[in-house]
Amino acid sequence: MNPRQHNIIQMVTDNGRMSVVELAKICKVSEVTIRQDLTTLEKQSYLRRQHGFAVPLDSDNVETRMLDNFSIKQKIAEFAATLVEPGETVFIENGSCNALLARHLAETKATTIVTVSSYIAHLLKDSPGEVILLGGIYQKKSESMVGPLTRFYARDVHFTKAFIGIDGWQPQTGFTGRDMMRVDVVNCILEKGCETIILTDSSKFGAVHPYPFSPASALNHIITDGALREEFALTLKQSRIKIDIVNHS
Repeated sequence: MNPRQHNIIQMVTDNGRMSVVELAKICKVSEVTIRQDLTTLEKQSYLRRQHGFAVPLDSDNVETRMLDNFSIKQKIAEFAATLVEPGETVFIENGSCNALLARHLAETKATTIVTVSSYIAHLLKDSPGEVILLGGIYQKKSESMVGPLTRFYARDVHFTKAFIGIDGWQPQTGFTGRDMMRVDVVNCILEKGCETIILTDSSKFGAVHPYPFSPASALNHIITDGALREEFALTLKQSRIKIDIVNHS
């Protein structure tokens, strides 16, 4: 992927929908070149073309989500990696921040990674550390394992820390997710009582989704970025949740 195509994905992700004319003007290339870029990116499942416009994918594609706020997610992952000791066994859930964490750990520390994400397992196929991929129903869009079998395997595998992602948080609802089956697996992890750490950029705070994370008491550590609203940070701290803030610089 060339830098222009990377910028196109970022702009479409940030704006939700952009025309070929707009993209050509911003990128300072012809509309023909932009159409060729969009055809390539659509074939690679980074976006969709729609009557002269480019729109984001309506999916849980990890690589596409990773491009949204990529630099801050990278910083979050790097900070989270400092909490893991060499030789430690950790659980890493699905999601873009978590995928970046898994890759960073594979490059810097000899760890055993337990995951439900086939995307993460494939990402680490050449890494020296051990990867344990829990079985279950394969959710194609998110490239994640879900369902009763996944819960069964999660109960019988032991790890010292669990890194998870969220889709939303509000004071009235707590932490929530938009996919019932993925939240069901995470709730099984929370029931184990190990140290659980949320990795998320600040855009998720203020959003609400149908499915709650439970028990809420198991969620007591967040790593996010400096754009977290002050009133949200205060409410979270009053709930005795530790917050680590990372910044771009």
